Amino acid sequence: MRIWMTGLAILLFVGGALFFALGPQRTTSITLTFHAKMGDDPLIFDEFVYDNPGGSGTFRVRDFRFYLSNLTLSQDGALFAEPDSYHLLRFDNPETIHSIRLNDIPLRSIEHVRFMIGVDPEANGSIQVRGDLDPNSQMAWNWEVGYKFVVMEGTLRIGEEVSPLVYHVGFSENAREVDIQLPPDIGSDGNADLHVNVDLAKLFGGPSQIDLQKLSSVKFNREDAAMLADNYATMMTPMFR
Repeated sequence: MRIWMTGLAILLFVGGALFFALGPQRTTSITLTFHAKMGDDPLIFDEFVYDNPGGSGTFRVRDFRFYLSNLTLSQDGALFAEPDSYHLLRFDNPETIHSIRLNDIPLRSIEHVRFMIGVDPEANGSIQVRGDLDPNSQMAWNWEVGYKFVVMEGTLRIGEEVSPLVYHVGFSENAREVDIQLPPDIGSDGNADLHVNVDLAKLFGGPSQIDLQKLSSVKFNREDAAMLADNYATMMTPMFR
């Protein structure tokens, strides 16, 4: 009995020593704030204030939204993947921002933030409701195509002529990954705050410059959709404060 009690005492002592040495598992929280911009300035809706980047005329933006999915955070090889990570980002608010808050992430800090513009192929071909994915929403097509990844609608004015602009970009191959590396001082206190500029101008003036008069609508044309996808892959820029 004495030997058993002595062994138990040693075990409890060692366990207690390890607990106090290691301490409780530290967690981190992060807020991702996306700022809709046109170039360097906040995005303005419903006003003819933007020049056609590839031709004549001015255009206004009526609607701009997109899916952000597969959000993962990492630190020193440790990875946290947000469950049901499908967010529909909208900017029709006075601040033209959209924020995502994640609490109690089991990482001591955050070095990389990775996500996808669009929806992964598995979810894109599913009718399961996950996160902000809803097969009955206006962001869904039929299941041969799946979801609309990026939507921008507006109007182009050339002289007295006004014509609609409709860009609904989908198809699984047009999902684009974004990887942001955070400076070491962000999140060191366990609460990270990351701001990201979303430059809508890059949708039409990225690797390919678009004349909105010649290409006023993109929906089911895979070649045009891929061109816009390569453009929107460049529209995210971290803004470290």
